Amino acid sequence: QIQLLESGGGSVQPGESLRLSCEVSRTSLQTFGIGWFRQAPGKGREGVSCIPETDGNVVYADSVKGRFTISRDYAKRTVYLQMNDLKPEDTGVYFCGIGGGIVCYLTERQYDIWGRGTQVTVSS
Repeated sequence: QIQLLESGGGSVQPGESLRLSCEVSRTSLQTFGIGWFRQAPGKGREGVSCIPETDGNVVYADSVKGRFTISRDYAKRTVYLQMNDLKPEDTGVYFCGIGGGIVCYLTERQYDIWGRGTQVTVSS
């Protein structure tokens, strides 16, 4: 079965940056859609960004536009989430999910398989 592995989380101060990675393995797929979601303590899962399987229009949540950038390395089957100017409200566990087609949406039901998540903590 396809596996997703998130990495790159950590504890940073406001204004700092992190780059998350979502590595996809156990598949022969050359391209796929990926969505990044996050879950803060006591809250539901929130869509952050997604990239469709053909690198068409990427999507960002309003709360991260201008600060986060999603990108892909086809050879490494890895999707990245570059997070700049981090704020305390960005704190949470970040998950990536695989699914979708030529258009992506920030809705959980579009994604079939999920990784276990990586913790991001932004605090002074």
